[in-house]
Amino acid sequence: MIYKTFRAVSVAALLVVAFGCTDVTTEPKSTVTGANVFNDPSSYRAFLAKIYAGLAVTGQQGPAGKADIQGIDEGFSQYVRLLWQMEELPTDEAVIAWNDTGVQELNTQIWGTSNQFLQAMYYRIFFQVAMVNEFLRETTDEKLAARGATDALKAQVATYRAEARFLRALSYWHGIDLFGNIPLVVETDPIGSTPPQQATRADLFNYVESELKAIQNQLPSSGAVEYGRASSAAATMLLAKLYMNSQVYTGTQRYSDARAAVEQVIASPGISLDPSYKHLFLADNNTSKEIIFPVPQDGKRTQSYGGTTFIIHAAVGGDMNANAFGVDGGWWGLRVKPEIPALFTVADKRGTFFTQNQTLAINNLTNFQEGYATVKYQNVTSTGAPGSDFGFMDTDYPMFRLGDAYLMYAEAVLRNGGGTRQQALAYVNALRERAWGNTNGNITDGQMTLGFLKDELSRELFWEGHRRTDLVRFGQFTDQGVWAWKGGVKAGKVTESFRNLYPLPASELLANPNLTQNTGY
Repeated sequence: MIYKTFRAVSVAALLVVAFGCTDVTTEPKSTVTGANVFNDPSSYRAFLAKIYAGLAVTGQQGPAGKADIQGIDEGFSQYVRLLWQMEELPTDEAVIAWNDTGVQELNTQIWGTSNQFLQAMYYRIFFQVAMVNEFLRETTDEKLAARGATDALKAQVATYRAEARFLRALSYWHGIDLFGNIPLVVETDPIGSTPPQQATRADLFNYVESELKAIQNQLPSSGAVEYGRASSAAATMLLAKLYMNSQVYTGTQRYSDARAAVEQVIASPGISLDPSYKHLFLADNNTSKEIIFPVPQDGKRTQSYGGTTFIIHAAVGGDMNANAFGVDGGWWGLRVKPEIPALFTVADKRGTFFTQNQTLAINNLTNFQEGYATVKYQNVTSTGAPGSDFGFMDTDYPMFRLGDAYLMYAEAVLRNGGGTRQQALAYVNALRERAWGNTNGNITDGQMTLGFLKDELSRELFWEGHRRTDLVRFGQFTDQGVWAWKGGVKAGKVTESFRNLYPLPASELLANPNLTQNTGY
């Protein structure tokens, strides 16, 4: 795992400041220079490892201390934790009991421009972008030649550059999906220039598409890639995600392109459906052939209060036996909204809910025992052994996996993106056969509608950080679709359509006069 390099070779000297959007054209402050730090060839890998680690950890030491992002509790600032909350809490899938400033706004879709979690996500995205830009500046052919790099090192660095560009594309995709029109800053932009200009969502879409197409064949195949690193299949999956939501981002449908990209992913070597759905969310899920791109977690090496450490700990409370789930105590936070259990039949093994002394209805958002808990993620292995640490999890976060690709194919077919209904039905039923353990849950062609798929996406992918994006694509996130506490009302209500986008942080608008706030805020 490349994160081990990050832990073994510190790059704190290279990257020690947090970046807001107005900082992304500023060279990272350092006590050393690129001219001497890269005398050690392993520094290139260490720098790349830090970029990967930006998805998993929160600073230069774990679990806290020397944070990357300032102005917020360090545990709150972790990339996956922020992304997960923004994708899950405002939807029909999740609710949290805590009263930290801004978190109940996410539960109820009533956030404002100063919400600390939205601000931290915005800065976390641009922190990743700034690191990639600096890495690319320091690894040009000219700089490698000036340092006397060997041909073998140049070849290695070429792959590293493709990986870095994938990670930048990933963060830019999160940026355009969550915030819409944001600045586009790349490695060729002058350092120390004026605050960056705002790009349109369509321009950002085109840029991410071109980047992913450019690096697809430069990345290792899914059958040969080191675990936790980007493969050609990961880039193609991200491209498919971009195309699936093209109408939202650009006003133009690209379902045919999405279907073609998903077909490539499904045909990629070394990727196959895990026979056990449960295994995908356990402490040894790094052995699953289904996960296309994970954010690796290691109880000893990637300690933070985000990622699956947050998801698993915060989902434990009430009468739950914390040790049985591989944690040293519950945080009494996360439950499901009452609409989710209703989607599952008893025979569907994907519906893993803890109901003892938990009510289905939620009358009080801050009472953990109102709302069913879920034990989908656990810090125990498939043999029942606990993870390496009860405080920090070994369970990797499956950002992209094959089950999602199967459902993307089916949806693209139903949206006139080509392919065949026969194949779409086969993919849907493959997932349902795994969930039931037999064919009793299989559906017919006539049952396979877009409405069915909207619910099936939740059954297969709930709590995996996709729900908001899916609901926006289906036109169900704001002015259609009602669930408990949407709009701050217990019974739920429709909300304003402008909330399909989050606001740009108020602090960033003050710092960068080139930005225009999203409509409605």
